[in-house]
Amino acid sequence: SATHPIRVLTPEAAQKAVNAALAECRKGGYQVAVAVVDRSGLAQAMVRDRFAGAHTPDVATDKAWTAVSFRTPTTDLARMTQPGQPSSGLRSVPRVTAVGGGVPIEAGGSIVGGIGVSGAPSGDADDVCAKAGIAAIRDDLEL
Repeated sequence: SATHPIRVLTPEAAQKAVNAALAECRKGGYQVAVAVVDRSGLAQAMVRDRFAGAHTPDVATDKAWTAVSFRTPTTDLARMTQPGQPSSGLRSVPRVTAVGGGVPIEAGGSIVGGIGVSGAPSGDADDVCAKAGIAAIRDDLEL
């Protein structure tokens, strides 16, 4: 066959994930931006909390893009691209954001998008919020 069917994330699911991640970060007292990109890495939904830094929308989007592009959570990429590692050169690729907070979104064994969070005090805290965003749509993804 010359074509292949793919699953795509709806805008409603993307917005639901963004809102859930934002709510999780607010519980921790963090002012963040959250972005969801589709399977191609194109922005689908984004929100920046009132006092999140000016850099956070772009960083959140780039974390989501990085997770989708490399099909890997950015926390894992942070380890794999440390100086002296074979993949360290990836850090010089434009938009690659090798710090925690970017997670691929999977459905039925395929990546359908990515979520990125920026603004919490650490990549680990950003990760917790991103994973809460995915958890909020998990049932929707499995249908």
